[in-house]
Amino acid sequence: MKKRWISLLLSAAVAMTMAAGCGTKENEGNTEDNNTVQDGNGADNEETVKDNNETAQAEGAVYYLNFKPEQAEQWKDLAREYSDETGVPVTIETAASGTYESSLKSEMAKKQAPTLFQVNGPAGLASWKDYCYDLKNSAVYKNLKSDDFALINDAGEVQGVAYVIETYGLIYNKAILSEYCKMEGAKIKDVSEINSFAKLKEVADDMQAKKEQLGIQGVFASAGMDSSSDWRFKTHLANLPIYFEYQKDKIDTTDAIKGTYLDAYKNMWDLYITDSTVEPAMLSGMTGENAAAEFGMGEAVFYQNGTWAYKDIAGNEVADEDMGMLPIYIGVGDEANQGLCTGSENYWCVNKNASQEDIDATLNFLEWVITSDRGRESFQDEMGFITPFSTFTDEYQPENPLVAAANEYIDAGKTSIPWVFSTIPSETWKDNVGSALLEYAQGTGEWDAVKSAFVDGWAAEYKAVNQ
Repeated sequence: MKKRWISLLLSAAVAMTMAAGCGTKENEGNTEDNNTVQDGNGADNEETVKDNNETAQAEGAVYYLNFKPEQAEQWKDLAREYSDETGVPVTIETAASGTYESSLKSEMAKKQAPTLFQVNGPAGLASWKDYCYDLKNSAVYKNLKSDDFALINDAGEVQGVAYVIETYGLIYNKAILSEYCKMEGAKIKDVSEINSFAKLKEVADDMQAKKEQLGIQGVFASAGMDSSSDWRFKTHLANLPIYFEYQKDKIDTTDAIKGTYLDAYKNMWDLYITDSTVEPAMLSGMTGENAAAEFGMGEAVFYQNGTWAYKDIAGNEVADEDMGMLPIYIGVGDEANQGLCTGSENYWCVNKNASQEDIDATLNFLEWVITSDRGRESFQDEMGFITPFSTFTDEYQPENPLVAAANEYIDAGKTSIPWVFSTIPSETWKDNVGSALLEYAQGTGEWDAVKSAFVDGWAAEYKAVNQ
């Protein structure tokens, strides 16, 4: 990913939301009526979208299968307003957590299939490339700041366009770290000295030993391994050893990962579960909400998550001015110049098998979303997205101290780590790695099982998906 474009994007807007592998309750509702906007609970929560003045209805309809549960209500509101304005019926449905792929398969088999869906990157596109309309002449592509955020095939067809750019790292509490730095025997005098895994571990181990003096439960917020939290480790943390292996081998994807840096992955995981707010045996029952609360209430110093997490931790004990972010150091590469992890796994695709009227209606809806005042305000203030579109000019910049922290690394010339986890072959691979990580943490499994899930599992899943 080109640094100059990352800098432009992170400077153009300052808020975002998760994604990182999140979904919501699966909708099993009836999608036959394209005049319906549905929230994450399916057909029981339907609202009819009609032009109240009975004006002439435009041709075509839109059906969006949404991936992000956090924005289900905001998408429903946008759909209603667009329909009121244009007469075009818009249906919004949201898939259950971890079930987007299966939900998409089910919905695509229906007569009224989604006209708009999404993939998580090149790996996700592999299953749906034959359904993707060429967006080359669309407004969403023409307003894209860089082809770095488009999925373009060998024939030059634009099969997907990223609509949100996100950044993650180690969110930290500046106030607690400042207090630690003043303690006798502190391993650092300023947080800027934490610029490697070795230094991070030295500081974390010392702070864990002094947790009672610091008034904390542990250095790292709990590494919960339920579905609301495990993606932080089986996907986002796994991004680091995958990226550094790709960098070493000068590749951008592979059918057989080697696991070159799995020892570094282990070292970071060991740090998370040792210098923690909870015992490793408790991780299976800990959730993403637990981790956010621990950090937000000042019970933990570090919390691996992204800029989208701001809304979950804001307004608690940690003041906005005390929120910072560090890179996730694992002891590999040029750590002194390492930045945060920045990228996207949210790409819009338009169903080319829909009628031309529905395709046109969908493209017009997307154009309205990224160019109208209402659409941009929703993305900025309600959904909290950083986008790669040139239409999001200076006046569409919400405030988020975590994005400000991300900008500091860009401005300092640090090298951002791209989201190569979009090349992970399948959700099954992630689940198997996550299960092995949990077994290891609990003491009921060995690290060799993690290695096997990571390396052998990659080859097996790649073959299964691409055969």
